[in-house]
Amino acid sequence: MRAAACVTAILSIAAGGGFAASGAFAAAAWKPDKVVEIVVNTAPGNSPDKTARAIQKIIQDRKLAEAPVTVSNRVGGGGAVAYTYLNQRPADGHFIAIASKAILTNHIMGRGPNPADFTAIAHLFDEYVAITVKADSPIKSGRDLVERLKQDAGAVSFGIATSLGNINHQSVATVLKEAGIDIKKTRNVVFQSGVLARTAMLGGHVDVVPMALGTAAGPLQNSQLRIIAVAAPKRVPGLFANEPTWREQGYDVVMSNWRSVIAPKGLPASQVAYWEQTLVRVTETDEWKKDLEANFWDSDFLGSAATRKLMESDHAKIKAFLIELDLASSK
Repeated sequence: MRAAACVTAILSIAAGGGFAASGAFAAAAWKPDKVVEIVVNTAPGNSPDKTARAIQKIIQDRKLAEAPVTVSNRVGGGGAVAYTYLNQRPADGHFIAIASKAILTNHIMGRGPNPADFTAIAHLFDEYVAITVKADSPIKSGRDLVERLKQDAGAVSFGIATSLGNINHQSVATVLKEAGIDIKKTRNVVFQSGVLARTAMLGGHVDVVPMALGTAAGPLQNSQLRIIAVAAPKRVPGLFANEPTWREQGYDVVMSNWRSVIAPKGLPASQVAYWEQTLVRVTETDEWKKDLEANFWDSDFLGSAATRKLMESDHAKIKAFLIELDLASSK
């Protein structure tokens, strides 16, 4: 975990574009004086929704805000519905949203709003991807998978949730590209959710499914699947302690579907500072740490300015990857 103290420094307001403004972590003059909405672009029960409800509960239980806090699920358009709703309330800190790396991928592929039009508030944690197969699969490891595909790029089918080019797809395709395999020739089946992709694999309809660690946990405990690689920088403790990373198998690939908080465009520095301070307090609680452990999330708090830089860096990397797949324009 990066030290929360990284946001105690004075953060200047971003000039002319980028991932919006940042403010000082000093005591903010602004406080919400009406209902706060945490906007989520998925249905209840999904990972972004769990994140929002964990934040909501801690703020309320710990009385970190005087105003009521609600979670607003606005599903549709690959996040466009939620993010359009958010940005219809410019400069209003009563509205924040949970964002994942999908906000970058969707924009690059022409399916969502420009992340630069929002205010980056904080980066909360990383959610790493596991590459999974059925328990009785002949594919024994990540390296075994790569060797099979070197012989025939179409020899194995992949179940990808929820779109080509996203973090799940990248967690495998980046390795294959590094190994010299033509990733355009791989066989990919797209599913509407990670659970559906997992179900299809367990039913023998696809061979390999990259999925969030939390999605893999139950079937792993029940011996329904095996993990052939984890796209984490090092082994994940606990349930996944025996599962090798891509790095251990010779491929320097780390992929996480991070979770961040964003706000409408033009948010004043005082409101950014309020939310930075509040979210630091949330992430320091025992309740938050238990939620991280239960969901296999890796704590990595960053303040507004650092979050903006992370999003800009990831945007450039993802765009280059998607251009190579012919899933995005080079313009």
